[in-house]
Amino acid sequence: MRARLILMLKFPRSGAVKTRLIPALGAGRACALHRALVAATLATVREFAATAAVAVEVRITGSPDDQAARDWLGVEGTIREQGEGDLGARMERAIAEAFAEGMGQAVVIGGDCPEIRPHHLAAAFGALAEREVVLGPAADGGYYLIGLRRPVPALFRGIAWGGVEVRAQTLAAALTHGVSVAQLEELRDVDTPDDLAVWAATPAAREFGQGGVSVVIPTLNEEEALPATLAAVRAGGAAEIIVVDGGSRDRTRAVARAHDAIALSAEGGRAAQLNAGAAAAVGEFLLFLHADTQPPPGYAEIVRATLARPGVAAGAFAFAIEGEFSGRRLIEAGTNWRARHLGLPYGDQGLFLRRDTFEGIGGFPALPIMEDYALVRRLKSRGDIVVTAEAACTSGRRWRERGAMHTMVVNQMVLAGYALGVAPARLARWYRGE
Repeated sequence: MRARLILMLKFPRSGAVKTRLIPALGAGRACALHRALVAATLATVREFAATAAVAVEVRITGSPDDQAARDWLGVEGTIREQGEGDLGARMERAIAEAFAEGMGQAVVIGGDCPEIRPHHLAAAFGALAEREVVLGPAADGGYYLIGLRRPVPALFRGIAWGGVEVRAQTLAAALTHGVSVAQLEELRDVDTPDDLAVWAATPAAREFGQGGVSVVIPTLNEEEALPATLAAVRAGGAAEIIVVDGGSRDRTRAVARAHDAIALSAEGGRAAQLNAGAAAAVGEFLLFLHADTQPPPGYAEIVRATLARPGVAAGAFAFAIEGEFSGRRLIEAGTNWRARHLGLPYGDQGLFLRRDTFEGIGGFPALPIMEDYALVRRLKSRGDIVVTAEAACTSGRRWRERGAMHTMVVNQMVLAGYALGVAPARLARWYRGE
């Protein structure tokens, strides 16, 4: 039986693709992600088509001409325009033409489901031997694949495309018209900022991020401190900068986007923000940085060189405080002694490690405070914690506003309380002076 696999793709125009990701990524980065997702899909299709008797057709929209589409996709097969109408009308047309041209099966996929693999495509065509329609359910309520063995126009009409009811409405239409449906494994596609972790977990993304340093910065009302930090991070060689906001009421998110950082949101405190940023990162190395802490020049190479040393699980920069105030040098000396001799650096020194190491220890524990301390304690079982000679410079605002001695006492009380088993929620109230 002749079969056709149809890819429905948008030509990569900045501002016209992955539009729901533009507020987080910016138009250029969203377009680059679209390109990467399509490339991953094409690799899967090529792998499947190499062993299956299936004709592959690309249906494209937004391309200036056929040659531009071929230059982008690098394919020699059939490329056609999707034509007019909503997504349903365009899919209905592509399927109808496939059957009119003698196909006995037609399967349609998009280009934004990085979890789809050749065995999913094989299962779709296999399911059509038993059922009239096959759907690949997407976690967002839509579908990443639809296949038919005869035209069923009702499946593509009256559907609220882009909404959470697409799959439910399609199944209801199939039931109404007595069409038998098989469903494949549920997969996740990439449409919104929350979906970035789906892409980051794929082999294609890991390969793309090889050798890169992803910098994750949690924020809460940091519009004043953030610009200088982002400028220093950008200059030091970051592969990507991910700002994860915890509900700022100022212009923090706007500042992040103005500096070409990825701007995400996460609720539940700094640990949740850090974990959300790490999940979306594609770099081989992760650097967790406070919004008011500037890393040393050339930090990306320092991170790579430090973590390349045998037996090193993680690292941090030496500690320095910006500005002059009474007690500054004593605080710096004490912090650096603790970090170097006890192997206990804190988050305001910039903690860095390999992504696979971070995932292996389960990320930051869900604590309202001391999440950096708890992470470092977990890491000590994996190897050495190295403090570099180069220093990160953190803002002196805490010490100047609260007083150096008062801040030191509070910090030590919180540390001692944590060691004695005081509830982290209570420690967080102490730290905030509640």
